Formats: sequence, C-alpha cells, structure tokens
Amino acid sequence: MRFGTTLRNSVYPPWKGNYVDYDKLKALLKEGDGGSDDGNDVWTADDESAFVDELVNVQLEKVHQFQTETSQKLRDRTTACEKKLEPLAVGIKSETPQEGEASTSKDDTPPKPEIKPEEREKLLKEVQKDLDGITKEVNELEKYSRINYTAFFKATKKHDRKRGDAYKLRPFLQIRLAALPLNKEDYSPLLYRLSAMYSFVRQSLEGKPHEALSFTESVAGGETFNSQKFWVHPENLLEVKTVILRRLPVLVYNPQSSKVAEGSQRDPTLTSIYFDNAKFSLYTDKVNHSPDPASLRLRWYGQLADKPEILFEKKVIKEGDASEEQRFPIKEKYVQKFIEGQYKMEKSIQKLQGRSGENHDLVEGFQKAVDDIQAFIKDSELQPVLRANYTRTAFQIPGDSRVRISLDTNLALIREDALEEDRPCRDPEDWHRRDIDDVQMEYPFKGIRKGEINRFPYALLEIKTKGMKKYEWIDDLKNSHLVKEAPRFSKFVHGVATLFEDNVNSFPFWLSDMEGDIRREPQKAFEEEQERKAKAAMDDFAVGSLFGTRASPSFRPSIASPVGSPAGKSILKGSIPGPAKSLSQLGTTPASGGKDSGTGTGNEEVDSDEEGAHATVWDNNPFSHSTGLSSLFPSFSSSKYARAHQQQRRIKLPPGIRDPGVWIKDQGPVRVEAKVWLANQRTFIKWQHVSVLLASLSMGLYNAAGEANNVARVLAVVYTLVAAFTLAWGWGMYMYRMKLIKERSPKDFDNQFGPIVVCVGLIVALCLNFGFKYQAIVNDRNDQNGAVNGTFFDERIELL
Repeated sequence: MRFGTTLRNSVYPPWKGNYVDYDKLKALLKEGDGGSDDGNDVWTADDESAFVDELVNVQLEKVHQFQTETSQKLRDRTTACEKKLEPLAVGIKSETPQEGEASTSKDDTPPKPEIKPEEREKLLKEVQKDLDGITKEVNELEKYSRINYTAFFKATKKHDRKRGDAYKLRPFLQIRLAALPLNKEDYSPLLYRLSAMYSFVRQSLEGKPHEALSFTESVAGGETFNSQKFWVHPENLLEVKTVILRRLPVLVYNPQSSKVAEGSQRDPTLTSIYFDNAKFSLYTDKVNHSPDPASLRLRWYGQLADKPEILFEKKVIKEGDASEEQRFPIKEKYVQKFIEGQYKMEKSIQKLQGRSGENHDLVEGFQKAVDDIQAFIKDSELQPVLRANYTRTAFQIPGDSRVRISLDTNLALIREDALEEDRPCRDPEDWHRRDIDDVQMEYPFKGIRKGEINRFPYALLEIKTKGMKKYEWIDDLKNSHLVKEAPRFSKFVHGVATLFEDNVNSFPFWLSDMEGDIRREPQKAFEEEQERKAKAAMDDFAVGSLFGTRASPSFRPSIASPVGSPAGKSILKGSIPGPAKSLSQLGTTPASGGKDSGTGTGNEEVDSDEEGAHATVWDNNPFSHSTGLSSLFPSFSSSKYARAHQQQRRIKLPPGIRDPGVWIKDQGPVRVEAKVWLANQRTFIKWQHVSVLLASLSMGLYNAAGEANNVARVLAVVYTLVAAFTLAWGWGMYMYRMKLIKERSPKDFDNQFGPIVVCVGLIVALCLNFGFKYQAIVNDRNDQNGAVNGTFFDERIELL
C-alpha cells in the first residue's frame, strides 16, 4: 500500500486539519509532472526553498504545536477529573483527626458534607465517561505522532531521491526532529494517573468500602525481572564497564554451565536471524503496538561452523507487557526442512520421550511449541529477513539472579532476505547466508555490500533486577551522563527500519536520535534527572490523594549522589506485576528469564531484545523529610559537606539492612594529605592572630584610661576576656579537628558557635563603649550649661 493511502486511512476525523499535508509536499516536489521521472523538468533554488520551508517551518511546526497543545489539554482534563474525585477520595478524609486524637490543623475547617449515594454514583459515572474520552485521545495522539513522524521521513526520502542532487535533506530533518519531541513523548505517567482513577471509580461503583479501595489491588506482587535498556557511547564504554565490574563479575554463558570468565576467554558472539513476511506484518504490529504482537527468530552462540546449539524462539507480548515464549533446540541440517514443513522434529520428540519417562507434560510442551511455531511460519508466510550479530558481555554473580546486566557491542544488522528476485541477499532455497557463515565472517563484515548492513554506532546496555529491591549504584548509573535511556529498543525493529525503509510505512521513535550526539555534560544530566523526579513526584502526589497515600507537601527530593558514591536507600512505591510460574526451557516459558539461576546450576541468559516481558517499572522518587527549625538551621551548619551527612543521618534503613559501622574508605592505615593538616594549623594561627589583636587593644585601652576613667578600664577588661576566649576556642577547635582527621570521622568540621560568640562580644563592647561615651558627653554639656547659668544669676544679683 502506498504511504499516501496509509496516511489518509489513519486520519482521526476530529483532527483532520492538523495532519501533514502530504499531497501538498508531493506537489511541491513536482512529482505529478510528466517530466519528473526522466529529469527533464527544471528544479530551481526557489523550488528547493519552497519545499524546505513548507516541510520544516510549516508542516513540522504545525504538527509539533498541535501535539504539544493536545498533550497539555489531556493533562489538564486528567487533573480536572482528579479534582472531581477529591471529595470521594480516602486521602482527603484521612486527614481528619481520628477519635481520641487532637486536631493538628491550624484552622477549624468544618467537615465536608456527606455526598448522597445518588450524587456519588452520578459523579463516578461522569468521571468514568471523561476518562474514557481521555484514554481514547491519548491513544489517538500516539498514533497521530507516529504517522506524521513517518510522513516527514517519507517526504524527505522522496526529495533526496528525486531532487537531492544539490544536498540531502535527511540529516537536516533528523536534527530538527531531535530538537522537537515528536513521537518521543512518554505517556506512561499520564496513563499511570488514568489507571489509578479507573481503579478508584471501578471499585467505588462496585460498592467496596473506603478501607478496601486500593490501586495496588489490581496488580500482583511477585519476583519478576524489571528490564531497562540504554545506549552507551563508545567513549563512555570503558567507564561503564568499570562501574559494573566493581559490583558484578563477568560471566560466560553457555547451554550447560555458567562460570566467572577467565582471562583467556573472549566475550561470546551472538547471532539472531529474525523472520517476517514480504509485507513486514510482524514489524508493523510491533511498531504500531498492535494487540499481542509476535516475533520469531533463530539464535545461536559463536560461529555456525562450530556446530552450536540453535534455538527457535517465538515470543508473544500479552496485555500488560507480560510475554509468553516458546522455544526449542534444532540442528542446522533440519532448519530448512522445518521451515518448509517437511520435518516436525520427530527424532527430538522420541529422544525426549525416552529421557523424560512418565513426564508427559514436558513432552507435550515441546510438541506444542513445535506445532505452534511451524503453523505460525506457514500461516504468516514467514522467511528469514534480518540478521543481528553482536558481542555480549554478561555481568552476574553465579547462582544469584537478582541482578543481571548485559552489554552488547559491535552490533551489526544485516539483510537476510530474498525479497528481490533479481538480487536476493540469501539463496531462496536456504535459511541463512552462506557468504557469511561459510567463511566465518566477523565484525565489521567488510565483505557485505553497502545497503545490506547497518553498523549500530553505540553499545546496548540492559539492566535486569528481580523483585522490589532497589540498588543505589544501579540507580546512579542509570541517572548518570554515561548512558542514554532507550525504552523498548529492539534490534529487529531498528534493523528493518534502517535496511527496509522502502518496504515499511512506520518507523520507531528513536530513529531521529541516531544523527545527534547522545553524550551529555554531567551537570546537565543531573539537572534533567532532578526535573524528571520533580515531575514524577507531582504525578505520584496526584495519584496518592485518591487512596490515602498522598505525600506530605514538606517532602523534598533528595540530592542525587554521583556514580559509585554511598548514599541512603530509597523506598519504592507501588507494586510490580509478576509473571506466572516458571516452566521448562522446552515449551512455553515466561520471557523474563526462564528458570531461576539461583540454584547454582548453569542457566543461559535469555536475550530479551524488547520482545520479552517488560514489567512496569515505576520511577523511584526518593524524598527527605524536613520540617520545623531543622529545615532552616540544619545543626547550625551551612556547608555542603554537613548538609550531605545530615541528609544521610535522616535516612531510615529498610528492614534487614544495618549500618556497617565502618565504611570501606575508612579501613586501612591513615593517609592524610599534608594540605589537610596545614589547613587546620592555618585556621588555628588565624584564631591566635585575632586573640593577640584583641589583647593588644585591651592592654592599650587600659593603660591610656587612667585611674579616673572607670568606663574605659571596664571595657578593657571585657576585651581581655574576649581575647582569652578566642585563644581557648582556637586551641580547642584545633585539637578537636586533629582528632577527627586521625579518626577519619564523618562528623562536621565546621562550627559557628565560636565566631558568633566573638562577634557578639565585640559588638556588645562597642555598643557599651559608644553608649558610655555618649552619656559622658551629655553630662559634661549639662554641667557646663549649669555653670554658665549660675554665673549669670550671680552677676545680676551683684548689679542689684
């Protein structure tokens, strides 16, 4: 189907005038002219300027503005729904004092009147209708962004093919798309809020009591793998490896066992061959987020000439991002016969029956996997279309599957199709490319023709954690400038989008990021993370108000620590859905990791590649509680060092975790740089200098005052006392800080008590000196006036 028809069929009628005017762009390219294909028509600089201006300054700005405004309107409507539900929410009522408790509210606000059942039901149904409309438009907005995103790429491609003699427009467009968040906005926080309100409305309409209302009731907790993917720039690759190696060893996976890598071993090379049909139905379903998208691939380790075990794998993503996987091993000589339907794994089934004995479930699961995959190939007319070859470095503690990290480098995506009859990339009668496997070609695959290979410029980092436990060093790595988050990145999707762009009408959202630089400044990465946490906290605050879990307004985001530094543990809110029980590797298994490797036996790392289960991972929002005078005067210390340690002291460790007492950095002999000792001595000398100055001042004042000037003598004594205190304080702080340095204590080095006492003492002394001096001047003036008046009266008396 031509893209123009696809675009017209995808238009959402209420937004019809806000889509890309694809026909106008084609008209500006003069695609309809008779001479457009033979090159006889004249393409001038004015034509080029008109097309670029219409594409970038008119159409792109129009689409971006509409998407931004519509997204904001949807958020405002969501907030309005939350406001409507506030009178019914448990969170509002829980703020009223319980029986026997005193009210902590500063104002005596009367309780809100109870809403009648009829009005309550009417309000809930009204909100439910609004939520239905918002949810529908969120879905349509996501489709709107995707189809317009594809339209810009299609129009640019037409330009570069027909009118790109002077320069190519594709790089310029990708830079503009990277600057404008088209088709990249994350609607997960908004969906989270909608889901919470749906749960509240549904449970309220079902007549459940307020105490039973809970958002987490709809999700089942469990031990599931939470997977996140990232891109790593080659310049940051070594640093990322060192951060991980400090906590996890490198692991070599094979079908029989897993062990810590030895120095002579190389990281294994993985090859995956993905299947699709001539219409790329599997790719389209995955990019368009169709219900239950499926994928099929062959996967093996190392070179095919070494006779490795080949696995057939089929994955279907179910509702809620859970997935179901079917896989079984197959020999190389049977692959083509199996694809053609001539072989049904009879020998493998017979061997399995002989080994399993009475375990019929294992045999039935294997038989079902074989039949389902073979039927899937036949019904969908699938054939190998794409090869992904990459080197994998795995990090995991053997026997401990709580944290699994894989780092894929040297990723090459190669065409494996036979779609073009006159120039097939693969022999149509074979299932793989012989020109690669027979000669054992390795990265960078220099023998592959241009246009048949795409070398991915970055490394792929995937972090899997099991259960609800949070790991601080992993959070630091994910939030650092070393990695760029790539949610839902898929090697299969990226390979098809870059190598078969003429055959598909949808593109993944991350394609525009390929032209830019993913490296970031550390400070900028930190600021972006703080902004994201603040936004997530607002969403969490809004959702929590419905279920009595509203966060206190005095909560503030904690200061993020750099990669590898110790900091307090944070608390994760919400539950994460877990998969069903683990099944055997043969047959149907959950894609979140197969069998648990916690038994200590060998277990092969499952390569998820985005087709696997993606349990919902709520972003961690750590908060620090600070109220009262402590928020204004944190132990009378204003240094960053002091604030950081006081932040840690307020943190409550989770159950089962204790303070180690002595940190690793505090172990071993004391090695302190000379500048630390000299800084302490320099501070002591400054204090003695101030003491000597004050003592000299007091001595001079006392000697110059004389026996009759009692005020000056008293002030001299006061200055002497301040000088003595300064001397004692400087010596005491010098010894105290020297003790902290020797003990490598984390206590604060700064102390403002001494400087405040000295300053206050001097200010009081100066004020008294000024007051006494002023009083003395006033008294002298009064005495002089009295003497003058007395003399005047005496003279009058004598004259009389």
